[in-house]
Amino acid sequence: MSSQRNGFLKESFILSVDVGTSSIRSHVYDREANIRGTCSTKVVLLYPEVGHVEMEPDMLWRGFISVVKGAVQDAGVHMRQISALGISTLRGTFTTWDRRTSVPFHNFISWQDQRAAELVKSWNTSCTMTAIRGVMKLVYSLTRQKRSLAASLIVFSTQHVTFRLVWALTHSKQARQAIEEGNCCFGTIDTWLIYKLTKGVFHPLCSEGSDGFLCYLVSLPMSILPTMADQQAAMFGECCFDVGDVKITMGTGTFMDINTGNEPHTSLAGLYPLVGWKIGSEVVYLAEGNAADTGTAVKWAQELDLFTDVGETSAMAASVSDSDGVCFVPSFSGLQAPLNDPKACASLMGLKPSTTKRHLVRAILESLSFRNKQLYDIMLRETSIPITKIRVDGGVSSNDFVMQLTADLFGRKVARPQHHDMSCLGAAFVAGLVVDIFGPK
Repeated sequence: MSSQRNGFLKESFILSVDVGTSSIRSHVYDREANIRGTCSTKVVLLYPEVGHVEMEPDMLWRGFISVVKGAVQDAGVHMRQISALGISTLRGTFTTWDRRTSVPFHNFISWQDQRAAELVKSWNTSCTMTAIRGVMKLVYSLTRQKRSLAASLIVFSTQHVTFRLVWALTHSKQARQAIEEGNCCFGTIDTWLIYKLTKGVFHPLCSEGSDGFLCYLVSLPMSILPTMADQQAAMFGECCFDVGDVKITMGTGTFMDINTGNEPHTSLAGLYPLVGWKIGSEVVYLAEGNAADTGTAVKWAQELDLFTDVGETSAMAASVSDSDGVCFVPSFSGLQAPLNDPKACASLMGLKPSTTKRHLVRAILESLSFRNKQLYDIMLRETSIPITKIRVDGGVSSNDFVMQLTADLFGRKVARPQHHDMSCLGAAFVAGLVVDIFGPK
C-alpha cells in the first residue's frame, strides 16, 4: 500500500506496540513485515509490600507515547505514513479510574501480584465451592461429560483478575464512592490505553498548542487501532494457524499455547481455554499453560551477582557437566499448571561446599526447561492433539542452553525466530490485515 502526497509517492507502514511486564517495545514494519524502526523502554515494577506488584499508570502512558515517537523517528518516516497502529498488551493487569477526571484510584495491579492470596484460599476452601464441586462430580457420574469433571476440579488462583479487583475495591474508598456515583471505570492495560487514545477525539487533548504527533495518533479510526493480548498476538506472529501448532513465549513468565481449532479445550490439570482470534466468522481457540517466573528468576540471579551479563549464562551453565545436585524451584509467584499451588515458594536445594556460581546458574536455567517439559507433557496428555510444530520467542528464548535442553527434553525440534518480538509482529499482522497493507501491490 502506498499513497500520493504533494506529488511524491510515499510508502505506508504499520506501527506496532507491545506493552509487556518488563518493557514496552515499538516497531515500524514495512509491507514485507521488515522492521524499519524500533524503540523500547523499561517498565518500572513497584513492590510496595510483600507480594504486591504494581505499575504506575501515568508512567506506563508516557512510556507508550515515548516508544511510539521513537520508533517512527528511528524509521525516518513521517507519522502520516503510518496506516494503522496495532497494540499488544500483557493480560490480567488492571486499574480503576474516575470517569470524569481520568485519574486512577490506584496503580495497575500486576498479574503476578499475590495480595489476594488469602481471599483466593478462602474461596477455594469455602462451603460454596465444596458444594459446587460435589454437584459437578455427581453430574459427571451421570453424564460422563469432561466439562462437568473439569468443573468439579476448579481451583481459583491469584492470576484471576476478579479476586484482585475485589481486594482493590475493598481497600479504595474513592473507588467505592465512584461506583455508587456511576463514575468508576475498570480496565486492563489495553482498555486504559484505548481510553487514553480515544479521549483525543472529544477531549481538549488536541487543542491548540498540544502535541501534534499525539493528535494524529488519536485521529486514527478505531478500526485501525486493533488490540490483542500478548500471547494471542505472539501466536499470530509465529504463524501458528493450524491445529496442533504450539508457541512458547519465554519472557517474564513462560506461556505455552496450542492451537485447538474451532473448539475450546476443557482441562483437568490447569490449562485454560482462550479465544485466539476471530477473522470473519471463524473463531480460533487456544489452550494455554503458564509458569509465572521465567525472566523473573534470571533477573533475580543477576541481582545476586551470580553473573553480570545475561548473555554469559548459557556458557556458564555449559561449563559444568551438571548442577552438582543443586535444584531450583522458580516459584516467586507460586506454581501454576500442573501443580496449581499459589502458595509455593521459590527455593534452592542441594547446596554444598563444592557448589559454585556456575552450578547455581545451571540449576536456575535447568528449572526453566523443566517447567517447559511439565507444560508440554500436560498439553500432550490433555489435548490429545498431534503437535505439528513448536516455535519459541521472548527474551529468554535467546539462551542457547535453555533452548537446547528444552528441545532435548521434548525429544523434537524447537524453532527459534531471528527476532523475538512476536507479540509486536502479531499485532502488526492484524493491523495490516485491516488496512490490507500486506497484500499485493
